Amino acid sequence: MRKVIAVVAVIILALLYSSVFVVQQYERGIILRFAKVVRDAENKPVVYEPGLHFKIPFIENVKKLDARIQTMNIQQDRFLSGENKDLLVDSYLKWRISDFSTYYLATGGGNTMQAETLLRRKFSDRLRSEIGRMSVNQIITDSRGRLTIDVRNALNEGTPSRDSSAADDAIAIAAKKVAEETKGQAPAINMNSMAALGIEVIDVRIKQINLPMEVSEAIYQRMRAEREAVARRHRSQGQEQAVKIRAAADKTVTETLAESERESLRLRGEGDAQATKLFADAFSQDPDFYAFIRSLRAYEKSFNQDGNDVMVLSPDSDFLRYMKAPTKARAIEE
Repeated sequence: MRKVIAVVAVIILALLYSSVFVVQQYERGIILRFAKVVRDAENKPVVYEPGLHFKIPFIENVKKLDARIQTMNIQQDRFLSGENKDLLVDSYLKWRISDFSTYYLATGGGNTMQAETLLRRKFSDRLRSEIGRMSVNQIITDSRGRLTIDVRNALNEGTPSRDSSAADDAIAIAAKKVAEETKGQAPAINMNSMAALGIEVIDVRIKQINLPMEVSEAIYQRMRAEREAVARRHRSQGQEQAVKIRAAADKTVTETLAESERESLRLRGEGDAQATKLFADAFSQDPDFYAFIRSLRAYEKSFNQDGNDVMVLSPDSDFLRYMKAPTKARAIEE
């Protein structure tokens, strides 16, 4: 008997354990009964808020959905600006589930990977469309973030892009599936918006904008060529200025040397004239003394010669007159 009671107690505890489930604060729950979503009287999927709840054991299962804001990094992709210039844009966006029942039905049972795949494709289409309307300068100087705001609003409101895309078609198919599941009782939404997937885009951000490698290399080469042209121009101007300065310096040197030579000749002429005048004055005052001085200079020049030259002179020569007795001396002409 005790064994039976124990078995019954275990079964009851197992049933109680299987019938209780807890939804965390950051989650929402949806009940599946025989693989079908449990709906309320208005045929809407029942969404369980955080707390303790009950379900029918072995018949109903719980699908829990993350209610937190999710961050999705977008792989760097190539975009074309309104000027037909290639840009590499690295970005990310934040999103969360806004309608849990719609999200569950539109994403094949709350498949996060499927939801992010559609969201990524739709985001890429919208960003490509917005960038295609702007110049590179407008994109880079977009200090107020109008680009990302427009992309976010377009995703949430379903603003149609210039061309229909595969992402639009996939979202429209998911929206039709939701409408069929709810038998047309789902709220009216734009079938091209992320609301058709039960998703709200909270924020969009561009992390980095780069130029493709080939464009960057071309710009670098152009900048290098421009700098080299400027350098060549500066060198040419410097060389031209150097030639002018050198010519001016040479002219100044030539003029200075000529002026110095002219002044030297003038001073030498004045000196010679003064010396001649002094000699003339001395000669006129004392001709004998002048003759004596001139003879001494002649002796100095004659006897102060290098080498072994021999002079043969007669003792009676006039050249030696001042070497004789003073009374017989006469002026010697050079």
